[in-house]
Amino acid sequence: MKIMRSLKTILLVLLPLNFFKVTASPSADDKSRKKDKPNILIFFVDDLGWADLGYRNPVFHTPNIDQLKEEGMDFSRAYIATPTSSPSRASLLTGKEPVRFRMVRHIPEEKKYDFDSEGRTKEPFHLWEDDPARMPSRNWLPLEEITYAERLRELGYYNVHVGKWHLGSEEFHPVRQGFDEQLGTSNYGHPKSYYQPYFIPLNPLANTGKDAYLTDVLTDMTEQFITSYDQDRPFLISLWYYNVHSPFVGRKDLVEKYKKEGLEGKYAEYAAQVSAVDESVGRIRKVLKEKELDENTVILFLSDQGGFFENGPLSGGKIGGNTLGEGGARVPFIVYYPNITKGGSTCDVPVQSIDVYPTLIEIASGKKCKDKGINGVSLLPLLKGGRIKDRNLYFFRSYEDQYAAVIQGDWKLKTYHSGKFELYNLRKDIGEQNNLMDSSPKMSKRLKKELTKWEEEVLAGDN
Repeated sequence: MKIMRSLKTILLVLLPLNFFKVTASPSADDKSRKKDKPNILIFFVDDLGWADLGYRNPVFHTPNIDQLKEEGMDFSRAYIATPTSSPSRASLLTGKEPVRFRMVRHIPEEKKYDFDSEGRTKEPFHLWEDDPARMPSRNWLPLEEITYAERLRELGYYNVHVGKWHLGSEEFHPVRQGFDEQLGTSNYGHPKSYYQPYFIPLNPLANTGKDAYLTDVLTDMTEQFITSYDQDRPFLISLWYYNVHSPFVGRKDLVEKYKKEGLEGKYAEYAAQVSAVDESVGRIRKVLKEKELDENTVILFLSDQGGFFENGPLSGGKIGGNTLGEGGARVPFIVYYPNITKGGSTCDVPVQSIDVYPTLIEIASGKKCKDKGINGVSLLPLLKGGRIKDRNLYFFRSYEDQYAAVIQGDWKLKTYHSGKFELYNLRKDIGEQNNLMDSSPKMSKRLKKELTKWEEEVLAGDN
């Protein structure tokens, strides 16, 4: 069915709700400058495809996200440096290409990778059984890596993390990485269901009603945080949804709504998951407005990788051996910065998840981010209608034959362990159907050389 074929599946990994608090006292100087610092809210969706929003695909009903797009800037060419769950989160938090600290795959939970039933392991690395390169990948985000939460805390922010983490068990949880509170975080990469029991065997939300939908529970918690927040300093909320990751279990009333419109089975479930996220965005923005915080809160909305199902007009997706295709690496990304972004604007400059860290630092400090070791750049000039320097964007993951890519302007080169290369002009061929390796020899040679040089750099020992 054509409508069904256009649907994409999005991963939001569910993590149980644990509540932690860490005290961090702001300085008098921080307090005096509170009004100069906006609050920051990050909506990070799991597995939401680039085209799985109402303003790109009318099959989906996302009026609240569409409204956010109309008020903010839509980055039409936004990418994840390593499009898979754990590394995507690490790139967001650190501003680094995850391959530089050897996180090239998601953190598994299976016994065969030395994890117990509660999502814990003592092994710092794992090997993927089907990875041709047999490359080790980390089982947690190292504590020595500096996160945007740690930097924002230094700048006077109070930080709360809500939802999925998937960057290690308890000793590596958000409260160990700069967050003052964490809500809904477990050791698991995804829930067993979006209805009870959410997680097995550890289920911190066991007391939630059996009819409570997980995304609504996280939204309730976020609303409560905003409503009760009374500190004299700005806040950062990282709301990392478990939706729309499998299992494909939509909220029952929303599933019925989509079935009445002709969707069936997992497609109706997935569309309902997308709508649940949209409702959450609308509810939280409503609370911000009621608290008169809406005009002083920067909002970012993005996904951790492309969709599970077909992703037309883009090729590739979360699975199927072409995750570095546009359908797997390109994601929705909207930024709303009150009185800065021009409503309804679109930016087609290629940007990446590593750019979030320096952007947040510049927003919070009012100064250009000069942190050493990061690979991203601040997007504030683009948000203000200006420009950033031309650059290459690099991609790396280690699961299968396809493993690396580079984007330079309209051009994209993908490479495989088997020795194959593919070159596309994305402006003319968004679906990556016409391989130009032979017909564009100069560009092929140039990008092969630059990708090889980058690989040698990032894989040469510790970075």
